[in-house]
Order: sequence, then structure tokens, then C-alpha cells
Amino acid sequence: MNDTSASRAENGARAPGTVRILVWDAPVRVFHWLMVASFAGAWLTAESERWRLLHATLGYTMVGLVAFRIVWGLMGTRYARFSAFVRSPAAVIRYMVSLVKGRPERHVGHNPAGAVAIVAMLLMSWAVGVTGWAAYNGTGGEWLGELHGGVANAMLALVAIHVAAVLASSLLHRENLIGAMVTGYKSGRADEGIRTARWGFAALVMAAAIAWWWTQWQAAPQTPTASQSAGASAHLRSNGDGDGD
Repeated sequence: MNDTSASRAENGARAPGTVRILVWDAPVRVFHWLMVASFAGAWLTAESERWRLLHATLGYTMVGLVAFRIVWGLMGTRYARFSAFVRSPAAVIRYMVSLVKGRPERHVGHNPAGAVAIVAMLLMSWAVGVTGWAAYNGTGGEWLGELHGGVANAMLALVAIHVAAVLASSLLHRENLIGAMVTGYKSGRADEGIRTARWGFAALVMAAAIAWWWTQWQAAPQTPTASQSAGASAHLRSNGDGDGD
């Protein structure tokens, strides 16, 4: 099995002799689900002043994950590399035409249309992170905050399109693409699989994310406990009574 060759497209039904093969390595899967969790959490906390630090932490997490994905797209396993799935506009059009004709090209890795969405989401994540940092630190004025919200809305729309396309592709190709991003396995020829899941690199990515969250948690301002709040209120009332005397 060669880790360096590009993904192979096949027309029509699965070819005879296909087996269960490992396609998505562990770092790609960890990156994917950390991005899902981070974006969802950042979106849900976007309008809350109380959760502002969590919102910023998750946004910076996304930026760090994108930086990792760029590196892994150059040195990762076979289907993780950009060279395996980033295609020309002609290839994207050809793939879309095959969908319309009802005979979709089958790609072991990302298909050309999915690759466009992935690259766009990577770029949008950077844009959201940069504008969010500027807005969080009061740099550039109110328009940057509005731009940050606009890019985030555009990214949410792209995510929705991506999810719909994954569900549609799962039906058209008769394979569970969401499940494959969990287990890493799809159907293909034995020589198309990757050799190893690279769990060591995935563990490093997860450890880095947890360490970042921990430092942010430690740096967060401490809120008073209920007993401290009650004590402070009693103290204020006592002082008020004394002043009245």
C-alpha cells in the first residue's frame, strides 16, 4: 500500500473485490470533530457576554486546528494530503456533471466538490479567527466586529451546505460518510488503504487542545461562590445599618 499516491475515482457501483480499508487517519478525524465542537460552541456563545472567554478560547482553538491541518495536509497520510483531493475547476465541474447524470464518480478520499468546501472552510476559519481577535481586543473599530459576525454567518451557511452534501453523497454512493469520519474505514480495494492511523499524532493534537483549554480556564476571572456572595451581602447590610445609627 502506497501512502503517497492520490485518491482514485471510479464510476458507477463499487468494483468487485472491494474490502474494508482504512482511509481517514486519526489526526484527520480528531481535527474534524474538534473543529465541529469548537465551531458549535463558539457559535452558541457568540452573543453571551458571560461566556465571552469561552467563545474566544474556542475561536482560537479553531485557528490552531487550521494551522495543524495545513501542516498535516503537506506531510500527512495519503488521503489527508491536499495533493490527494484538491483538484482543478474542470475536475469539480466533471464531478458535478456526473452527479446530475446519476452516475457519480466515486473517490476513496474527498471528492472534488467536497474539497472546495473544505478549503473554503479552512480559509473562513482563519478569517473568523483574525476578525474575532481584532474585535475581542478592540482593534479596528465596530466594523470589524460586524465583519466577524458576517464571516461567521457565511461559514455557518457553508457548514450547512457541507452537511447536506455529505448526506446526499452517502445516499448516492451507498456508503456512510459520517460513520467513516468516526471509524476511519470505507470500502475500496486493498491497495487503496493507508497503513496506519497515526494515533500518536492524534494524541498530540488532542493534548495540545486540552492544554490550551486548561490554561484559559486557569486564567479566567474567578466568580464568587454563593456563600461568598451571601457574606458580602450581609456585610453590606451591616455597614448600612451602622451608617443609619
